[in-house]
Amino acid sequence: MVEHYTLYLVDQRNHGDSPHSEEWNYAVMVEDLKELLDAEGLDKVLLLGHSMGGKTVMNFAVKYPERVEKLIVADIAPRYYPVHHESILEGLNSLNLKEIKSRKEADEQLAKYIPELGVRQFLLKSLTRDSEGFTWKINLKVITEKIENVGEALAESSIFEGPTLFLAGANSNYIQQKDLPDLEAHFPNYELEFIANAGHWLHAEQPHAVVEEMRRFLR
Repeated sequence: MVEHYTLYLVDQRNHGDSPHSEEWNYAVMVEDLKELLDAEGLDKVLLLGHSMGGKTVMNFAVKYPERVEKLIVADIAPRYYPVHHESILEGLNSLNLKEIKSRKEADEQLAKYIPELGVRQFLLKSLTRDSEGFTWKINLKVITEKIENVGEALAESSIFEGPTLFLAGANSNYIQQKDLPDLEAHFPNYELEFIANAGHWLHAEQPHAVVEEMRRFLR
C-alpha cells in the first residue's frame, strides 16, 4: 500500500509503544486518534481498523465524519461482543516474567493456555526486554481489568454515511448474517466482502486478498 499512500500505523493506548493509562475505552481511544490527526495536520483520511481497532475507527467515523474520506473495518461488527479472551488473558497473566529466560520458554508456558502457534507468536510480539529482564509492552493489568470495554456496541443512533468497506474472514464468526441490518443502520453506504480461507486474523492469513480488496475499494 505504501506505493500509493502515506501510512500511519497506530499503537492504541496500552498497546505497543504508546503510553499506558488507567483509562481505556473507545471514547478515549477516539480522542487519541483525533489528537494524532491534528498533530500531523491531517484533515481528512482513509481509516482502517481490525477487531478492537475496527471498533475504534467506527466510533471515530460517527463522531468526526468530516475527518473520514473512506472507512475500512476488518472482521468486527458494530454490535456488542461478550468477553471471549479469558484463556488468552489467563495465559498472559500466568507468565512469571522475572523467571523466564527466553522467548522459547515463554512460548512453551503460553502453549498450555493457547494451542494456536500463530496466536502465541502474535501475542509474544508484545514481550520485550528492559534492564531487569522481560516485560510487557501492553498494559496487561488494565487490559485484564477492563476487557469488557472492548466488546461495547456502537451507540444506537450513530451513523456514518461515507463509503465503508467491511472485510470479514469467511471462517470467522465475528461478522454474521444477523449483523447485516446493524451494518445498514449505522453505515448506509457500506459493502461487505468475505475473504476466503481466512479467520479473524484475515490480514495475516490472506494478506494479498485483503490488500486487493482494499485497493479496489480505495480506487
